[in-house]
Amino acid sequence: MAERRRIIEGSWNCTSCGAKNIPARHKNCPSCNNPRELTGKESEFDFGDVDAASGKSTREGVADEQALEMAGAGEDWFCAYCGAANRGDGKRCRQCSAERGSDAKAAPLADLSPKAPPKPAPKPRRFGKVALIVVGILSSCCLGTCAVGIWGNMKHELKGEVVATNWRRALVQERFVPETRTGWRDELSNTSPRMPVNGAGEVAGVTNIRDCASRQRGTRRVADGTQRVCRTKTRKVACGTEEKCSRRDKGNGFAEEVCHDVTKYCNESYEDCDTETRYRNEPVYSQQCAYDTYVWKPVDTRELKGTEGPPRWPELVAGTNERVRREEDYTVLVRYDDDGVKQHEVKPTREDEFVAWKKGQGVTLTVTNLGKVEQAVRR
Repeated sequence: MAERRRIIEGSWNCTSCGAKNIPARHKNCPSCNNPRELTGKESEFDFGDVDAASGKSTREGVADEQALEMAGAGEDWFCAYCGAANRGDGKRCRQCSAERGSDAKAAPLADLSPKAPPKPAPKPRRFGKVALIVVGILSSCCLGTCAVGIWGNMKHELKGEVVATNWRRALVQERFVPETRTGWRDELSNTSPRMPVNGAGEVAGVTNIRDCASRQRGTRRVADGTQRVCRTKTRKVACGTEEKCSRRDKGNGFAEEVCHDVTKYCNESYEDCDTETRYRNEPVYSQQCAYDTYVWKPVDTRELKGTEGPPRWPELVAGTNERVRREEDYTVLVRYDDDGVKQHEVKPTREDEFVAWKKGQGVTLTVTNLGKVEQAVRR
């Protein structure tokens, strides 16, 4: 692809008189006639901005023959005696006529490769009166919620009194009886039942497997041909050309810009299609059968309730192939608060815990400010 070159002239600032944007072709300040020197940043040239996309300089290229000759004279050198800037092809200092020697200094070369534009500084947010009011309300709500939470979890002690005790005991008589059930044939295995001895050691068993019939047990996915499936994707494709440029500091206040036309790529959407296996749900059948087994079933319940005295069990005797299951429930009612109007239930889990509570007994309750009873201790 065609290559295009041009010369860009930089500019410098005089540190002696403060003159700005002096073209690089001037080795002396047009205002104060002081020579451009290596010190004071007078050799840091500004070559202007570049287009972010192409890297091309926004400045016009040099067309003046004399300026082009200066650009091609090589890197500037600085006199070791007076510090003045001189053309690269000069043999003597134009300021003090000193001969160029090995101690002459060269200007530092700038890196003019394209750089990513700096991110703009975030603008400070300005809140209007309404926003400030909303923020204030939300802050107040948050602080208020935290304060209520802290206050609500604070604990204090209150005195109470046992006003009632209640107990309930029940015996449930269960019998090991035959029952017909259904199950999947592949999960059933003939097993002889065994009757319980003193309500334990029983085996339910599986016997007389019969009346098997095909029933749907579930579903499974099976291949059912193929189907064409398309998905939208994106790819890079050539879509013409675009100009790309780079600059090189020539070390004398001029820069050489080289531009090329390169292939431009764009995003293109396309359909990516493929043939995939199609699936369908198919019912799965198995043999379901009836069979005989044994299960525990409740046949009788005896219950006793009371408010005072030691809890008692009702009378119920287990017969052949039977067992008795126990159930018990205990409640202690405590009245508290300064006026004695609030109530709290204590639920002992064992008889020895329950009988320790007596009607009229004093109780110390630990209560939160929100009214939750954390603990109740007999006094």
